[in-house]
Amino acid sequence: MSEKEYNKPEEIFSKVFRAGRRTYFFDVRETKAGDYYLTITESKKNMNEDGTFNYRKHKIYLYKEDFGKFKELLNEVTDFIIKEKGEEVISERHQKDFKPVEEEAAKENEVAKDDAGKQEENLSTDDFTDVSFDDI
Repeated sequence: MSEKEYNKPEEIFSKVFRAGRRTYFFDVRETKAGDYYLTITESKKNMNEDGTFNYRKHKIYLYKEDFGKFKELLNEVTDFIIKEKGEEVISERHQKDFKPVEEEAAKENEVAKDDAGKQEENLSTDDFTDVSFDDI
């Protein structure tokens, strides 16, 4: 047995959550002292330019002394999001007719510019008043 295998923490309990190209692993592991801790791993499948796949992983280690505050803040943040935006998912991936805010704003801005240009074309020089800044 290699040293790397010997030092690898044993998984005591695991749960997996798949979400599209991402997979989340919730693993209970044991410290050298015999206590338990949680690792949360996000694994994302990516395609390389040559058509092969690789996985990017991000891991969080969470120890028992932090569980209470972590759960409290996670609940607070998720409750805020649901309260502010509801449970409906709004994204290109989930809705085919979704248009990003920037795209909508750009279209509205384009229409406003077109309207302003048309109004400007309709104005004559008689519509303006000469103002002398000396009078101000």
